[in-house]
Amino acid sequence: MVGKRDEVSVIDDIPRVQRGPDNGVIGISCRGLSRTFGSTHALREVDLEVTAGTIHALVGQNGAGKSTCLGIIAGRIRPSAGDVTVLGNNFQYGNPRAAQTAGVSAVYQELTVIPQLTPQANVYLARPVTRGGLLRRGTMRRRYVDVCEQIGIPAAPDRPVGDMTVAQQQLIEITRAVASNSQVLLLDEPTAALAQEERRALFRVLAGLRAQGTTIVLVSHNLDEVLANADTVTVFRDGRLIATRPAGQWSRSELIRSMLGDASRALLEAETTGVAPSEVVAEAREAQAADRPIRLRASGITLSGRLDGVDLDLREGEVLGIAGLMGSGRSSLLRALGGAERGTRGSLEIDGTPRSWPSSPRAAQALGIAFLPEDRKTEGVCLAMSSADNVALPRLGTATRAGYLSPRRLAARTSPYLKAVGVDLKKVSHSAQSLSGGNQQKLLFARMNYLEPRILLADEPTRGVDVGAKADILENVRSLAHEQGVAVVLVSSELEEVLAFSDRILVMSHGRIAAEFTAGEVTENDLLNAAFHIGEGT
Repeated sequence: MVGKRDEVSVIDDIPRVQRGPDNGVIGISCRGLSRTFGSTHALREVDLEVTAGTIHALVGQNGAGKSTCLGIIAGRIRPSAGDVTVLGNNFQYGNPRAAQTAGVSAVYQELTVIPQLTPQANVYLARPVTRGGLLRRGTMRRRYVDVCEQIGIPAAPDRPVGDMTVAQQQLIEITRAVASNSQVLLLDEPTAALAQEERRALFRVLAGLRAQGTTIVLVSHNLDEVLANADTVTVFRDGRLIATRPAGQWSRSELIRSMLGDASRALLEAETTGVAPSEVVAEAREAQAADRPIRLRASGITLSGRLDGVDLDLREGEVLGIAGLMGSGRSSLLRALGGAERGTRGSLEIDGTPRSWPSSPRAAQALGIAFLPEDRKTEGVCLAMSSADNVALPRLGTATRAGYLSPRRLAARTSPYLKAVGVDLKKVSHSAQSLSGGNQQKLLFARMNYLEPRILLADEPTRGVDVGAKADILENVRSLAHEQGVAVVLVSSELEEVLAFSDRILVMSHGRIAAEFTAGEVTENDLLNAAFHIGEGT
């Protein structure tokens, strides 16, 4: 069981905001929207109205159609049928710039920042401030700093974006949208990479924008955040709009029932018993017995500006959770262990044998370490390759015959791993780009299983996936550790996941280990207090 919990629900920990007015003015109107991709019906005759000056949430499983709907409103996707009116005006489909001219800004789950540019340059890339054809750099800097202060994030205007974490890059995307003074703001999983305090800050910003009359459409898998902050919630399933109601008329169980249909029974049992089912948040088992052998021991892990002498032990079959605020060093620690950070210093032992620090992910793989990166788009899946190719990519030699890659052998080798994580085997030959975000994440887990690692480093494994995909992914993590003996390090911004799935938890702050807890003896507040250094002697 998860450790002691406060006598409040998760939703009570999220700051509730003043609901937007039901002013009767339609900000966005979708009529008969349909969209097909080949034989796949992503949207089926969707009618949707969003009241101006409100926060309207779209929820559903990955592939339910909500992100496709958002993409059409943003002008990025051309509908197969139907039309969209924004603030009373039609605009050219398939033309994001035309949508921007109409007052629409979009922040997508997959980042669009340019790593080589500074945050300030990224924010004003498409809409620079000029006079007489010349850039007004001073004006842009002042405006950029003002927006950062409004949102409540560090400005860092001159630091290359490529040196920042995914969470920091996500905030830059949001800053860009806020700086444009758009009348309509579309957000696709904006909090997926953010820690709890950053999420609170973001929703305070959204509340302020709504108060100024901005119309906000929010796609999110975090149902607690949706219920706490949205004015209206619309559920999508299998490309159809299932229901739209004011947020106050939904309960979490009703949302799950509408999202998953018949597949929701186990989830709904959790709502009535108060115990999360194994499909979503499994009970954390008892702490590892002391005689379990140490699989990995690292000491003095140092990475300039990010890690400062971290010591770490990881036992066979253990899930070690890493919690901490954005920028605490949690992702840097996993990247260092996975060979993805050059310049890392420290000593390393695997199964009691001293090893050289891995200089690359391939070198880490040779030590039995598999690294699941935080950003699946740029460091994980190869979008143009098939599902089977993605799974076998690190070990393509296992699918060759006489030196030639055999498609039939490749499919036979990878299908069991794809099936194990819940990917439809009909999609083995489909490109990863055609899959939903949740299925792309499952591809990465199938690849990790294909490597048959002794150590798995999982950085935000459920980022931006729906409750169904999250269930499959977290169950896979638990199975690898508790049934196959793989030693797992799990980093997640979702404290509930860390509490529920970890046997032991480390809290990081400023590149160091701030506290260590045993599962079953810790609460969310304990983790947050450690992250903020709140406690005795502080």
